[in-house]
Amino acid sequence: MHAWPASEVPALPGKGRDLQIHDTATGGPVTLDPGPVARIYVCGITPYDATHMGHAATYNAFDLVQRVWLDTKRQVHYVQNVTDVDDPLLERAIRDGHDWTELAERETALFREDMTALRMLPPQHYIGAVEAIPGIVPLVERLRDAGAAYELDGDVYFSVEADPHFGGVSHYDTEVMKALSAERGGDPDRPGKKNPLDPMLWMAAREGEPSWDGGSLGPGRPGWHIECVAIALDHLGMGFDVQGGGSDLAFPHHEMGASHAQALTGEYPFARSYVHAGMVALNGEKMSKSKGNLVFVSTLRRDGVDPAAIRLALLSHHYRSDWEWTDAVLEEARQRLGRWRAAVSRPDGPSADAVVEEIRDALANDLDAPAALAAVDRWAALQHSDGGTDEGAPGLLSRAVDALLGVAL
Repeated sequence: MHAWPASEVPALPGKGRDLQIHDTATGGPVTLDPGPVARIYVCGITPYDATHMGHAATYNAFDLVQRVWLDTKRQVHYVQNVTDVDDPLLERAIRDGHDWTELAERETALFREDMTALRMLPPQHYIGAVEAIPGIVPLVERLRDAGAAYELDGDVYFSVEADPHFGGVSHYDTEVMKALSAERGGDPDRPGKKNPLDPMLWMAAREGEPSWDGGSLGPGRPGWHIECVAIALDHLGMGFDVQGGGSDLAFPHHEMGASHAQALTGEYPFARSYVHAGMVALNGEKMSKSKGNLVFVSTLRRDGVDPAAIRLALLSHHYRSDWEWTDAVLEEARQRLGRWRAAVSRPDGPSADAVVEEIRDALANDLDAPAALAAVDRWAALQHSDGGTDEGAPGLLSRAVDALLGVAL
């Protein structure tokens, strides 16, 4: 599966800062100090409704992570999956009378278009669950043969007790885990499971549903968590720098994925840090496919909204915060974009050297994008009021906003 084209990232004078970011697993800030190649895995979409503003906010956060790393002169090895077969996708296809593969392909193509428009840097490896199945099956067989998994009516479940570190990502208690498992695709009430929290690794073939050769597992399809584990281990290995996604993935997805990998390898941790973006709401409720209260990037683009304004609207909120999408948020972003473009269009201006360092400092401090925007706002206000004589300032400021914030002026 191919990703989307990369926009050029301008080179800036000097060097960026190492990123200090909030780690869900430790509950506090950690300073990321990758080697020459920083490794990041961000969980991708289930392609039946793409791309809503919750998606966009999440991928914007991890785009900033990449840009901070690139500014430190590191390379970035970024991997993202596409869950192109799963219950919600199949259910939507049946509801709308579509072939599930065509639905997945159409929505994935739309997602690529939106990511390109928003200038999100693409992953080096963009892998669908279906194409990953040949690598998933051996992992499930290994877990079963090692006693870390068991069969139940043809399905294969992972035993959470096989990983002594289980619970170390989310730190939720058992009752909260059970509730979230039921809410987010698990089946804690299924009779016969050794532990209500045990997640499915391999679902035996169901009548009328797609299935694949599972070797000794029999025909079926993979569970959600093992999909990402197989892709991450194949392309990044254990101990990669950042496992990322929305805050609703901390449990069960990232918790279970970590336990799968740790039980498979006997190594710890699966990822050195777990970073989660906040949720976006609309009309007082979390924006979600199940609720149908979605604002789509593609709809805004068709209505003539500049993608740079959409990106500025996302950047105006701290990535970890929960916030609400409103017309006022978008209008404020449009006005900001207009002020910035007018400011950099002049032939000279106030020195921008200090502003570039302010942006770097803000982003290195847990991706504080609102503080970075405020630094550019101050420069633009000074430019509009007093101007300046530095002929290189508008160009430098424009390149910095592009390189570090992903906004083309």
